[in-house]
Amino acid sequence: MFTTLRIRNVPKNLHRRLKARSALAGMSMSEFVLRQIGREFAQPTREEILERLSKLPEVRLEPTPADVIRAERDS
Repeated sequence: MFTTLRIRNVPKNLHRRLKARSALAGMSMSEFVLRQIGREFAQPTREEILERLSKLPEVRLEPTPADVIRAERDS
C-alpha cells in the first residue's frame, strides 16, 4: 500500500534542479525524488553502524599488531 508525501516550501532553485535531473534520468520528479530518498535510507546511519559494532564479540589479536611490527623492525 502506498501513501502520499507532500513537501511544501521547496526553494525555486532546488525545484529547478530536481526537475532538470529527473528529466535527464527520464523519470517524473516524484519517481526521481522517491529513488533519491530510497538511496539515502538504504545506507545505515553512523549510530546504526556503531550499535551493530557494539553487539559484535570482542576480538583479541595474538600477537598484537604492535608486536608484529616491532618484531619485523627488530629482524
